[in-house]
Amino acid sequence: MTEVLMALYDETEETSWQDFANCLGVDPDLFFPERGASTREAKEVCRGCVVREDCLEYALQNGEKFGIWGGMSERERRRIRRQRALARAAAAQAGNVTA
Repeated sequence: MTEVLMALYDETEETSWQDFANCLGVDPDLFFPERGASTREAKEVCRGCVVREDCLEYALQNGEKFGIWGGMSERERRRIRRQRALARAAAAQAGNVTA
């Protein structure tokens, strides 16, 4: 999982927010716990992080399926993606009704 985080530092991407992340210098394995292991420690690192929202958006936009991103687990991010998809569908439906 370390290679996943290292790939984020590809300078061709807009990821300057990472320079301000609380997790900078923390063992990346903390954010990719084994199935069933606690995520509490990783989420604690994210708490109060000034770039937490940027991190979460990065994970959501790039379909990150594993690990803690922006203080949220895979399951929590999946819920957000589902809510956003429903909101887009409702907005599209509303646009069709008023057109």
